[in-house]
Amino acid sequence: MKIDELKKIEAYLRRLFGNETIRVKARNKKDDSGEVFVGEEFIGVIYRDDEDAELSYNFQMAILEMDLAG
Repeated sequence: MKIDELKKIEAYLRRLFGNETIRVKARNKKDDSGEVFVGEEFIGVIYRDDEDAELSYNFQMAILEMDLAG
């Protein structure tokens, strides 16, 4: 994903969740996705889906069982 595309997604996520610490960064050797962080904590990957006539993005986040205990 290009830098301008990552910045648009970052701005959207910040508005949606009301959190200015959200960052979306390019992934090494991958051009179809970006890494999503809240502060310094990695929380997931956002993928670009342009297979159909309409462009969309899919966010994937793993939640560990130990995270639910806290």
